[in-house]
Amino acid sequence: MSIETTRIAPAPVVIDGASLGLEQFDAVARRGASCVLAESARAKVEAARDAVHRILDAGGAVYGVNTGFGDLARVRIASDRIATLQQRLILSHASGLGEPLDDETVRGMLLLRASTLARGHSGVRPQIIEALIALLDADVLPAVPSRGSVGASGDLAPLAHLALPLLGRGRVRIGGEVVPGAEGLRRAGLASLELGPKEGLALINGTQAMTSLLALSCLDARRLVRTADLAAALSTDALRGTDTAFDPRLHALRGYRGQRASAANLWSLMRGSVIRESHRAGDVRVQDPYSIRCAPQVHGAVRDVLDDVEAKVVIEMNAVTDNPLVFPGGGALSGEGFHAGAGVEREPAHTQDQGQDRDRYFPDDAAILSGGNFHGQPMAFAADFLAIALAELASISERRIEKLTNTAFSGLPPFLARDAGLDSGFMMAQVTAAALVAENKVSCHPASIDSIPTSADKEDHVSMGMGAALKLRSVVANVRRVLAIELVAAAQGIELLRPLRSSGKLETVYRMVRERVAFREDDDREMAVDLEGGLALLDDLAPVLDALE
Repeated sequence: MSIETTRIAPAPVVIDGASLGLEQFDAVARRGASCVLAESARAKVEAARDAVHRILDAGGAVYGVNTGFGDLARVRIASDRIATLQQRLILSHASGLGEPLDDETVRGMLLLRASTLARGHSGVRPQIIEALIALLDADVLPAVPSRGSVGASGDLAPLAHLALPLLGRGRVRIGGEVVPGAEGLRRAGLASLELGPKEGLALINGTQAMTSLLALSCLDARRLVRTADLAAALSTDALRGTDTAFDPRLHALRGYRGQRASAANLWSLMRGSVIRESHRAGDVRVQDPYSIRCAPQVHGAVRDVLDDVEAKVVIEMNAVTDNPLVFPGGGALSGEGFHAGAGVEREPAHTQDQGQDRDRYFPDDAAILSGGNFHGQPMAFAADFLAIALAELASISERRIEKLTNTAFSGLPPFLARDAGLDSGFMMAQVTAAALVAENKVSCHPASIDSIPTSADKEDHVSMGMGAALKLRSVVANVRRVLAIELVAAAQGIELLRPLRSSGKLETVYRMVRERVAFREDDDREMAVDLEGGLALLDDLAPVLDALE
């Protein structure tokens, strides 16, 4: 999938741990915006780091700081080996396989990891965050295998690969070349780090891989829902369908925001169509098929799911998702209104190393709390729901493609070919669309309902959120392909109705199609080339799509 670019450098994104939105994510992940750590966040980060050292000095056992990990949490680590523990954690957890994640996903991961650490509850030094930002700004991107995460304790393997270059390990992509991490740092003038207490664990515990993938899908889906309206309008006119079903009075009676927006687009796009006016009188077709008549209801439902998923993604982008979490003390445990002593009782000093509560309360009102914010279930559900919703855009689009190629319904030449029989026209284009829709149906089986226990059954329920986010990306790609086929086929149908003309807006779209794909007039030609032109067209449509709701 292509990355959108702009000639104007986007403004730097200030990372404060609390104010990221999809627009800022897009600026960094896809448009190369630089980042800077907010000074207000730096103070919180330093306070949490100081709390970790105070707690260690007090002699308490703290999960992942001076203990082993997972089922090895009972193993106490000597103070002179704490730094080694953190480095070995990164090395051992960098266990991913498969094709690497693309650059925009990795840039998104670096941004999100820096943001969650900037909240000041992870116990790292500011230098760790600045090192992640430095990789972004130098475009030194860790090579992150796409497989190996079960989505709890977060995306451990992908994030470990993301962290490897900070140690001068792993591999990075720089200047279009994959090189060892140490070499990439040298070329960019960056230095490797030695990790301090808890810093290795703080780098790999969280949901940033699945969230980056899901955020990218949300950005793409914003375009897809508008593209679907555009394609449906062009197909409706080519099929000489009625726009009555798009009348805003109908949709006001149901009330869904997405349905109203989609209907408004279809209504507006078809205003002034001479094709529509040509069959207003004497049209014997009382109602169009659902793929035309119910387009606002289907497209609109997808929009509503997207709104819900986007809201969850923004929450997750600004969440603290590692473990354990540090509360520096000094009055407010979290800095957000929860005060030490509010309904809780400090454990006696002699019990601090015993039992499940050993990680709770420490000197100076500081606390390190073990929990499960790394669990990816919210993102897993969101990715599965969005995949199901977007797949419906392709499903209903394929039905309109079928109507365009079916002369019994359309009244157009069979398969949109003037010399049908000698020419097969768009016969196989519809078959390709059907194949893509069928593939989406397989990809829509929810990953989020699966769980395989790991880590000697300590991690006995996992989210499979990374799997959900990865297959969502494949659904997004297939929806783009199907909508591209529909636009090319609909433009062919419009041409076959000449000299009648569509609306001004749809004629603009028609001309844009023709800039990429010539009219198939007399002879068949390689269909794949035309369909690839349709895919390229989707990147040209931004001005038209931006004018829609």
